[in-house]
Amino acid sequence: MRFVIYLYRRFLPVFLGSIFFFALVLVLVDLLMNLWSFISQEVAPMDIVRVMVLYIPKTLSFSLPLSILFAVSYTLSDLYAKNELTAIFASGVSLFQFTLPLLLLSLVLSFGLFVFEDRVVVPTYAKKTELQDSLLNKTQSLNNDRIVIIAKQGHIVYKADYYNDSQQQLSGLFVIFRDENMELQKILRCNNAVWKETYWECSNALEYVVEGEFMNSSPVSQETMHLLTEPPETFRNNTVDVETVSVAEAKSYIARLRRAGLPVAEATSQYYKKFSFPLIVFIVVFLSIGLSGKTRKNVLLISLVLCIMAAVLFYVSQMVTMLLAQFGYVSPFVGAWFPVILFIILSIVLLKFART
Repeated sequence: MRFVIYLYRRFLPVFLGSIFFFALVLVLVDLLMNLWSFISQEVAPMDIVRVMVLYIPKTLSFSLPLSILFAVSYTLSDLYAKNELTAIFASGVSLFQFTLPLLLLSLVLSFGLFVFEDRVVVPTYAKKTELQDSLLNKTQSLNNDRIVIIAKQGHIVYKADYYNDSQQQLSGLFVIFRDENMELQKILRCNNAVWKETYWECSNALEYVVEGEFMNSSPVSQETMHLLTEPPETFRNNTVDVETVSVAEAKSYIARLRRAGLPVAEATSQYYKKFSFPLIVFIVVFLSIGLSGKTRKNVLLISLVLCIMAAVLFYVSQMVTMLLAQFGYVSPFVGAWFPVILFIILSIVLLKFART
């Protein structure tokens, strides 16, 4: 128990200092990148402060993996340099036993990072972006034009000239209905369609039904209109970045892409990444335990260099596998989880050959 308390007393100040430093740097960088825009738009200082405060959770999320990697690497390397670990090993305590509290803490922080990212970072960063865009007079319209949506696994295809989000109205709408064999069944054409809670209500609409070699036209029936159930958000001009939304929103977005018959590999890999990425906290602690003790000189500098190299290698490998998943060379699950598994194996190997 004394070893655990002593280890945490050496580790926690470095960790807290590191996360504060990295978060502060990220806040200042974001401020400097937007400072001229704030000045040109004559934004009040208190509004700028509000933007920066809303950005703090995102900076903490960015800073946590690098901070804990540096803190563990520096703490253990310093203990090696001062021969304190040699005394601990001589008492019969292995490196794994001594650092187990850090591994357990990293697992707790990994779960905490997932919850923190989903419940705190996503909404606050969305508010930060919305507030900043408002202060800088940047607006994004959800209206859309020249829309083609494939729904119901390809059995219904929507084509519209324009979508008005404020009125939830489609203009110049054509809808193609296909049967189980994907053969043309009928076509609906209407000038305007308005969303009525569960379906699109069409005005001045006609439907053309295939009967043998001919197509017969007639006013659209209520039965046909009640088949138009694709919700308005499908027609919006709102390409969603899965990384910037919550897990529930990402899942809903992927389901919407599937209904529309659009590619889902990239969005699905980003969805799985939401679950795999928080484990980077556990991985970097494992890595830093294996990397520690490689030198007794320049402990601060060597620890910083090693932690940056390890972080860069992980991010690069994950970027490569995510690109492979995006283009269909590997499954989205493999694209998100392979770097995690690879670096856990690498950490075990490094720990096995670590100096004890």
